[in-house]
Amino acid sequence: MLTIRREEPDDADAVARVHVHGWQAGYAGFMPDEVLRRLNVAAWAQRRRDIGTADPEHPFTTLLGEVDGLVVGFTTFGPYRRNQDRDDLDPTVGEVVAIYVEPAYWGDGTAAALLSAARAGLTERGWSGYRAWVLEQNRRARRFCERAGLSPDGERSTYQVPLAGGVPPVGLVEVRYAGRLDS
Repeated sequence: MLTIRREEPDDADAVARVHVHGWQAGYAGFMPDEVLRRLNVAAWAQRRRDIGTADPEHPFTTLLGEVDGLVVGFTTFGPYRRNQDRDDLDPTVGEVVAIYVEPAYWGDGTAAALLSAARAGLTERGWSGYRAWVLEQNRRARRFCERAGLSPDGERSTYQVPLAGGVPPVGLVEVRYAGRLDS
């Protein structure tokens, strides 16, 4: 049975594992293979520790989905990041920054439960609307957003994917989705 709880400092490795596996499976075919191959769980976990994602004072909240004590998914939410900049926050609207689920748990309701928990958290903070950025080529994530009541609002951006060896980054188009929390 799925349980949802707030991230704690000791969860960094488990969250990073889900994040890396989610990227590798979910972005295969449109994210450069080189990038997906070099993803490193230990490095991503250390980044989480450095950013302090589990700190209760952090502006973003991460909730974990667990099955039998195993972290199988997570969501991160908080104030909207203007220009996707964590240092430029808009206090008038919320954002679901991430939802990642272990591929073995895709389609079982874990992602929907995490989104529901994120929406409840955003509502508790007083927001009536929220946004989420999704890679345009990620059709699975886009269908998920649309089934959840989010709609593209016309905003687009380009996510620059850094490559090794001085090769210029690859730009992947992102589409912004928006939804209401009071409906």
